[in-house]
Amino acid sequence: MTERSFETIVAEEFPRAIPEKFRPLIRNVAFLVEDEPSPEMREEEGLRDDETLLGHYRGVPATARGDLYGIGATLPDAIILYKLPIEDEAEYLSRENKASFEENVRKVVRETIWHEVAHHFGMDEDEVRRREDERDLQ
Repeated sequence: MTERSFETIVAEEFPRAIPEKFRPLIRNVAFLVEDEPSPEMREEEGLRDDETLLGHYRGVPATARGDLYGIGATLPDAIILYKLPIEDEAEYLSRENKASFEENVRKVVRETIWHEVAHHFGMDEDEVRRREDERDLQ
């Protein structure tokens, strides 16, 4: 999949991943696409050779910003989606289900956006995973 088509999918899946009532609360966040986590990111996250990330949130969660946030030059937070690991996951899912590769890329992108935006809203990894499990049961 080309980088351009992947970025198009990210843009199209954002509104499907995040309910409309929460979208206006996502401020000063850039969505980026990179091929895969850098060696520095892998080390920061303590990843083994057989582990990777689908996405990563970097910034100040909305719940921790306070009244002075944004006064002066404030770099945007970043939600990074890692194209190659997402494609690998979609390829694996395509072997497990009857959905097409692109449908599975869309699904993984949607879930990754939801997961990283949850971090933006201040949820730690345990809470994000608990809410994902609850959501999946519905």
